Parts: sequence; structure tokens; C-alpha cells
Amino acid sequence: MTPDDGDFVGERVLPPRGLPHRAWLVAAVTLAALVAAAAFRSSTGVLLEPVEAEFGWSRATTSGAVSLNLVLYGLTAPFAAAFMERFGVRRTVAVALVVVGLSSAATTVMTSAWQLWLLWGVLIGIGTGAMALVLGAVVANRWFERHRGLVTGIFSAANATGQLLFLPVIARAAAGPGWRWAAGVVAVLALLVAVLVALLLTDHPRDRGLLPWGATSAAPPVAASTESPARRAVSTLVRVSRRWTFWALVLTFWVCGWSTNGIIQTHFVPAAHDHGMPATTAAGLLAVVGVFDIAGTVGSGWLTDRVDPRLLLAGYYGGRGLSLLALDAVLAPGVEPGMWVFIVFYGLDWVATVPPTVALCRTHFGVADSGVVFGWVFASHMVGAGVGASVAGWVRTAQGDYHWAWVGAAVLCFAAVALALAIPRRPVREQEPVLSPLG
Repeated sequence: MTPDDGDFVGERVLPPRGLPHRAWLVAAVTLAALVAAAAFRSSTGVLLEPVEAEFGWSRATTSGAVSLNLVLYGLTAPFAAAFMERFGVRRTVAVALVVVGLSSAATTVMTSAWQLWLLWGVLIGIGTGAMALVLGAVVANRWFERHRGLVTGIFSAANATGQLLFLPVIARAAAGPGWRWAAGVVAVLALLVAVLVALLLTDHPRDRGLLPWGATSAAPPVAASTESPARRAVSTLVRVSRRWTFWALVLTFWVCGWSTNGIIQTHFVPAAHDHGMPATTAAGLLAVVGVFDIAGTVGSGWLTDRVDPRLLLAGYYGGRGLSLLALDAVLAPGVEPGMWVFIVFYGLDWVATVPPTVALCRTHFGVADSGVVFGWVFASHMVGAGVGASVAGWVRTAQGDYHWAWVGAAVLCFAAVALALAIPRRPVREQEPVLSPLG
């Protein structure tokens, strides 16, 4: 270690005098990458109708592409976590951003539905999946000992931040110059952030001779895996899938994806339009959800450092179910007071589930496996989102409205309450049910 890298105090390594710990720079760059990844995904609900109008594609066709995007976004996460362990966070994220940027730019010249599925569904799904919330979990676990829950909450709010910053811009572009301008904004943003990541992101505190923020001594070193990333992701899944906690987390996060990205992010704007609300107004309301999402998720991170995460999850899913049951009553051509109540509550609750879920993964499965385990849990989130987006599209096509889509999602949320409370309080493995092929 060079003299400029920091000073030793006992076993602790401090940053150079007068400078903040590098963990905060890494956190800022990570947040920028997560915001960039969220920018395109937050635009899909706004772009559905303009794309359909130009090409004559059905809602089932466009919803199918969005569903493929959401499913691959989730399924990529555990493999991305394994890639980060093997090849480094910086390389993995920089490549993913380039893929997102180039694919978003290519959507401006597409002419066929299969190209929509390839670009929106496959390439951008995989690219953004490599920067899913698992990225925030890996960085928080590596760089922060103190305030880890709070930092995880901040990372989780990145989706809302991207939605807040870019959804109004995308909606105006789609209504004015056209949806291609919106795709161009995302492409430029992704490529700029790729350069930022390549220059400033550091994989691990030890690469700079530092300890994680708040650590007073070095943790026992974790041997680097010699498995290929794909084998590591699959072997971890096989090992942890024998434990009830894993499946409880998988199922609750599946419901989380269905009830947020799947049904609200994808279908809120067209559902509001069905009730006579202008699409730009509905998009603005969805952006306001992002404002309260930031506060709710950061607050949830703060609570996760202090409250049983299982109880937090039960409260979040229960409140979400009640709000979905009320949605039909508040949708109208104008923005009524009841709609503001829904927007504020749903915003506070949107991804508040992430910090307690990450905490339970770390507590029950350990630091070495928590990134990949959360990757698989997050994969279930996006599979749920993909299924929810398609089911809501089918309900709208068959019934002419979204009523039963809201009701079905609410019932799933109430089931998630019971699942969250069934997770063991402590990770005492010998007391936890172990599943076998025979049950």
C-alpha cells in the first residue's frame, strides 16, 4: 500500500486525511448506473401506445415484449452476481451499459415486431438485468459495514430516481418529437455512465488497501471462486433451494414484482387513459410515485437496521394489497384526492421491500453467497413482473378493463404477508426446515 492510500489505525485502514472514504464515491457511481438502467425500463408504459399507433401492433404484442424484458432482467441477476465475483463489478457493469445504450439506439430504426422483442425484450432485458438491484446488494455488502441497510435503501431508490428524472421527459418526447427521441435520451445516458463506471468504479475495498466503511477489523478473506459464473450461480441455487427461507423469499419477491413493475409500471398509464386521463398526466403521476418511492425506500433501509425485516415485509405487502383494491375507485379523467392518496402510499411502499429482503438474504445465507442468493430472489421478482404484465394485458383484452387485474394482484399481496411471517426469526440452520425431494 502506498502512503497516499490511507493510514493504519490498529487493524483499520483510514482514507487520506481530508478525503471521504472511497466507499461513498463507489456508492455514487453505482447509484448512477442503477439510475441509467432504470431510465429505459420506466419508459415502457409511456411508449406502448405510440409504438402501437405507429406500427399497428396489438397490446398483446407490445406487452409480450415488455414481459420478456422483465423476465430476462430478473433471470440475468444471479448470473450477473456470479460474473461480478469472477470478473469484477466494474467490467460487468460497463459492458452492460454499452449493451443497453446501443440496443436503445437501435430501437429507433426497428420495423418489425421481432426486432421489438429482440431489442426491448432480449438485449435490454439482459443489459439492465446485469445492473439490477443485485448490483446494489453486492456493492453494499462489500463496501459498507455500518449503515448497510440505509445504503441498500438508497440503491433501491435508484429505480424511482430514474423514473422521476426521465419519465416526464420521455412522456413529453413521445407526445412531441416522438418516441424515438425518448429512446435516444436513454442511449446517450447509458453510454455516458459506462464511461463514468470504467473510470471511477472500484471492485473491492481491498483493491485500495481499505476496509469497508464502519469496519474496525478485516473480515476473514473469502476465497475467490474458481467455478465459471454460470456454474457458480446454478450450484448456489441447488444448495440453497433445500431451505424454506429461500423459497419464502422467492415467493414474496415474486409477488412484489407482479404488483409493481408488472402491473403498475407497465399498465398504470394505459389504465388511467382508459378512464379518460391524458397519458401525459398519468405519466406525471407515475413520476410522483418515484418521488415518494425514494423517501419510502431510504426510510425502509433505515428501519431495516433497527426492526425485524420479516415484520416490515408483512406490513409492506398488506398495505400494498389494500391500495390495489382501492385503485378502481380512484381512477378518473381528473386527478381526484383519492388518487393522490394512492400515489403517495404506493410510492412509499413501491420497493420498500428490497432492504429487508437483502438483509434476510445476508443473515440467513452469509456474505459469500448473499449476492448470488439475492440474484435468484430478484429473478423471481422479475419473473413475477413479467407474468403480471402479460396477465394484466390479457385481462384488459378479454374484459375491456383492468378491474380483475387489480383484484388478483391484491390477493397475491395478502398471501405474501403470510409467507413473510413464516420465515424463521433467526438463521439457526439446524432448526430451519430443510426441504427434500420427498417433501
